[in-house]
Amino acid sequence: MKRNLVKLARRYQDALREHLKRGGLELAQGLGSQALAAGLQTLDLAKLHERILVTGVLPGCPAGKRAALIKQAGIFFAAAITPIEKTQRSAREATAQFKKFVETLSQRTVELAASNLELSLEITQRKAVEEALKNSERHYSQLLAKSDHLQQQLRRLSRQILTAQEDERKKISRELHDVIAQTLTGINVRLTALKKEAAVNTKGLDRNITRTQRLVQRSVNIVHRFARELRPAVLDDLGLIPALHSFIKSFAAQTGVHTRLTASPGVEQLDTARRTVLYRVAQEALTNVSRHARASHAQVNIQKLDGAICMKIIDNGKGFRVEGLSHDKSNKRLGLLGMRERVEMVNGRFAIESAPGNGATIQAQIPLASLAPGARDSMRARLTPRIECL
Repeated sequence: MKRNLVKLARRYQDALREHLKRGGLELAQGLGSQALAAGLQTLDLAKLHERILVTGVLPGCPAGKRAALIKQAGIFFAAAITPIEKTQRSAREATAQFKKFVETLSQRTVELAASNLELSLEITQRKAVEEALKNSERHYSQLLAKSDHLQQQLRRLSRQILTAQEDERKKISRELHDVIAQTLTGINVRLTALKKEAAVNTKGLDRNITRTQRLVQRSVNIVHRFARELRPAVLDDLGLIPALHSFIKSFAAQTGVHTRLTASPGVEQLDTARRTVLYRVAQEALTNVSRHARASHAQVNIQKLDGAICMKIIDNGKGFRVEGLSHDKSNKRLGLLGMRERVEMVNGRFAIESAPGNGATIQAQIPLASLAPGARDSMRARLTPRIECL
């Protein structure tokens, strides 16, 4: 008996699927007769129909099509119970109960689909929030690392500035003691001798006075050199180009590095603060060339761009690796970090290009006026007629 019910259930499922695909109710009526012969009641066939519909038909069906599919299956069931209805008066009651069951099942199916959709949306939103939190955490970690790096640079720069100040004071003190003090002592000795000679004999008086004047002139020259190194007066009186020309001429004579200056006429449009920055950058860059680069030639190019002045210092020295240069704790002079700070202090941009064996190029670009970062980035390199100073 149980085996016959299993066969009947398989046939019912196949017939129901065929009906849902192609239509037709002939198989449904035949199955109703077989169910009646097997002793099944209307309620038994309704339970069989429900089990097959829930486990074998509805799974995999889209939520939007389930109501229509359940309705079509109900037509098949109504045809299947027709033979039983002829013999049992309770068929109509069973049909009404089944219709109610179908409506309840359809409603529950729709509610389940809506719940699944809401759950899926909530899961997606939670994943998006988790990803946003992870990205935010990575971003703040990068900002923290960058902040730590900048703090280390500022502390290192402060130490370098203090060291540079002490070195300059030591140099000035040594020069004053070793050169000017000795010269002034020599002048004093000669003046004493002149005083004695003038009282006895005046033959060598002119010659001794000439020697004394030379010592005085030497002292004056040394004082002038100190003044130029501390703050060249020509920078304020005549402008950037004459000041650089004077410095480069002195630099080439002292170091033997052949240096050429090429400048545009519009450079002098800069105010005093910006001219001072360019002068100090050129001074520090050439000082580094003489100390570290082992170069034979150097070139200083100053060009006027659209709304900015660009200066490049190029040498043919041994070069160096730019990567990690700012992390070098052994660098105890003001150096490249100090030049960068000077340029950025007037809203400029500073860049270094170098590689071992290929020399170095230091570039400083300073706006003629205070510009927004976007305006500075959009400047185009358009050269004007140039003046060359050898």
